[in-house]
Amino acid sequence: QHWNLSRKFFRSVAVRDCFAEGPLFSPLSLICLPPVKFDDCAGNDAVVLRSGDPLFGVRTDGSIFATGEANLDEPVQFKLTAQDSRARVWETVVQLALIDPPPVPQKENEVSPPPPTDSSGSPDSGISTSRSRRNRSKGLRRQKRDWVIPPINVAENSRGPFPQMLVSIRSDQDQDISIRYSITGVGADQPPNEVFNIDPVLGKMFVTKPLDREHRSSYHLRAHAVDMNGNQVENPIDLYIFVIDMNDNRPEFKNQVYNGSVDEGSKPGTYVMHVSAFDADDNTTANGMVRYRILSQMPHSPIPNMFTINSETGDIVTVAPGLDREKVSQYTIIVQATDMEGNLNFGLSNTATAIITVTDINDNPPMLTSRTFSGEVPENKVDIVVANLTVIDADQPHSPNWNAIYRIISGDPSGHFTIRTDPVSNDGMVTVVKPVDYEMNRAFMLTVVVSNQAHLASGIQSSLQSTAGVTISVQDVNEAPYFPTNPKHIRFEEGIPAGTTLTTFSASDPDRLQMQQTIRYSKLNDPADWLSINRTNGQIITTAILDRESVYVKNNIYEATFLATDNGSPVASGTGTLQIYLIDINDNSPALIPKESQICERMSKNVNGVNITAADDDTDPNAGPFVFELPKIPASIRRNWTISRISGDYARLGLRYQVYLEPGVYEVPVIVLDSGNPPLSNRSIIKVKVCPCDEHGDCTTLGAVAAAGLGTGAIISILICIIILLSMVLLFVVWIKRREKERQTKQLLIDPEDDVRDNILKYDEEGGGEEDQDYDLSQLQQPDSLEHIISKPPGVRRVDERPIIPESQYPIRPVVPHPGDIGDFIHEGLRAADNDPTAPPYDSLLVFDYEGSGSTAGSVSSLNSSSTGDQDYDYLNDWGPRFKKLADMYGGGVED
Repeated sequence: QHWNLSRKFFRSVAVRDCFAEGPLFSPLSLICLPPVKFDDCAGNDAVVLRSGDPLFGVRTDGSIFATGEANLDEPVQFKLTAQDSRARVWETVVQLALIDPPPVPQKENEVSPPPPTDSSGSPDSGISTSRSRRNRSKGLRRQKRDWVIPPINVAENSRGPFPQMLVSIRSDQDQDISIRYSITGVGADQPPNEVFNIDPVLGKMFVTKPLDREHRSSYHLRAHAVDMNGNQVENPIDLYIFVIDMNDNRPEFKNQVYNGSVDEGSKPGTYVMHVSAFDADDNTTANGMVRYRILSQMPHSPIPNMFTINSETGDIVTVAPGLDREKVSQYTIIVQATDMEGNLNFGLSNTATAIITVTDINDNPPMLTSRTFSGEVPENKVDIVVANLTVIDADQPHSPNWNAIYRIISGDPSGHFTIRTDPVSNDGMVTVVKPVDYEMNRAFMLTVVVSNQAHLASGIQSSLQSTAGVTISVQDVNEAPYFPTNPKHIRFEEGIPAGTTLTTFSASDPDRLQMQQTIRYSKLNDPADWLSINRTNGQIITTAILDRESVYVKNNIYEATFLATDNGSPVASGTGTLQIYLIDINDNSPALIPKESQICERMSKNVNGVNITAADDDTDPNAGPFVFELPKIPASIRRNWTISRISGDYARLGLRYQVYLEPGVYEVPVIVLDSGNPPLSNRSIIKVKVCPCDEHGDCTTLGAVAAAGLGTGAIISILICIIILLSMVLLFVVWIKRREKERQTKQLLIDPEDDVRDNILKYDEEGGGEEDQDYDLSQLQQPDSLEHIISKPPGVRRVDERPIIPESQYPIRPVVPHPGDIGDFIHEGLRAADNDPTAPPYDSLLVFDYEGSGSTAGSVSSLNSSSTGDQDYDYLNDWGPRFKKLADMYGGGVED
């Protein structure tokens, strides 16, 4: 049996033992095993054979030997590998089993060892099994021996013809009995079914269809031999079928397009990216060994071969210097993958595209487009752009390698300017952040340097064009006058008279280099209207007395604002604030607090008096401590009352001990003096209610009333009035209840037998109307001769319309009516019907059709009133609201 493994060949044979004495064999008992053949087509130099079973070894010539005692009661299977100097490995399977000894002429059941099996389907590919047992001399007993079938190799994608025979199996007992053969396993009786089948009589096994190694690389079947009764004749035989790989699959790239990147300026050998392809064929053979190569590169700048690829790993690296993003930003490479180790004559190929982006590094310093720039700025202006600096940078736009950063390195020690970067154009905008003064600096000479947000790449030097000078000219404008001291603080005592000169509040003009300008002053804000300012020199004069206690003074400071205006073009003005600190003088007398209080009519040691204090609008030292005194006149004040000092601001007013006063309100005068120099005094009145008190010193309720000025008689009178008022209310409630009871017991106005409420009245038929009457209705028909009648729509007889207004609400009878409410209910319903404009007959124009010509009756106009004189129609007013309009038309006498 031969199979191709990368142009090298294994020869696999069935291995049978020599005649042995028992199932245990020493190394000497297997010395007659035929060797395993291997040929690498190069003399087998440096080829190493290894056994996968430690009980067996293999020599360089392929012969197999036992390394220890081996038990072969059951077939033994192990793997044999061959490895060359390039670390390539090939494998095969070796099976060892006991078989019969070589035949002798006198013996029966002669069995010949089978030749190696292959997939050629030749009749010679057969295996015979023997189960004869013999007794030998000296007590030796012959053991059962079976043929072991070596693996069967079948090439994938075979073209047939099918079925194609693989091997022939037969038992040595088929001479005596009829035997049926069968196979089991995946590919036979398990999915995929019927890939292999066997002739049950002849024992020939076939493959029925082409095999695909990529779908399944091997099959393990078992062959069975039974008699006609289904009894097992031979032990099952293992059949191993290996599908030999053919180069029937192209390498497939994982992606059709690969994206990679490499920095510009990279050195040769720099890793760029990795591509990989997969071949479904056996990767241990040349069929699945993929090799890579680059077919083309676009563009060819600076050379056609800027990159190379590792043929085995697929790694792409640079092989030449000169990558420059500013010249070539992207390369497109076509990569080819070929199996058969890259053999273009026998291998299959596939291609993919690798796109390599050259990434930017900061290898181009920014360069200003000019060595000098200029601009102008009006003085006192901020947040305006005065100059625009343009820059060129060849690096990738809007990246840290391109973004410009501007710095002022000299010419602006006070920090009047800054340079901001335009994020779109990358230009530098020189902006004023601090006002400039023409009188201080007429021009600025700035030195500006530009750099990138990212540092320059290694080995790249800054350009001389990264530095430039910027000249900023300051434009003079008319500036507003200013007050050197703003706000200005002055101190004066309150109460100074009007016309007093306080200070001169003058302003200065910052435009010193221009023609001297005239400044005029005016008052902008004077809350109390206490001040005036001289228009030309700014002198401040009072127009009223300054009062520290005024509501316009906050924390002793009065504040006014003044305006200074020049005569420049355009006119400019400035404001100044004058703050006057008013020193307090003793010009306010103290006031007694509280104004009212209450006290017990009899003072005791345990009851306190009234605590009093004073309030003074002045401040220290013109306020407290205060002195409280009782006046000498009238003398009864000091006889009945006393004041004792508690602290500097508080005193206690009380009755003298053992003095009794009637309950009531007493006005007690108290003189209060402050601590000013000279002191001011104030005579104040405090109203004290004297009342009886309980044991706790609190006024009783009766005592509080008595203290309010009411005697015992007045209190009794008030209580009697309250009792009378409550009695009247009670009598009224009793009367209402009695009247309601009388209404419930009131009799009906009519006889109960004539009461038709809640009764059903049945009326008989009274006729069919005008059809039952003997009337001549022809006179009521519409004549055809009257044209003015014909023009009317047919069927119109009258226009009697119900007004479209909300309907009136009629009274609703109670669910349980009282016998006495029938009269009220009737009157209410009548009143509602009379005032209901929606109830018929409607107050509308009635149109009557023609009723015939001529009449047996005379003309109505011939009737004369039997009465003489004017008739009084005022009685129509009594007929209800429906006759009101008629009464208005005919009533009224001569006035109508």
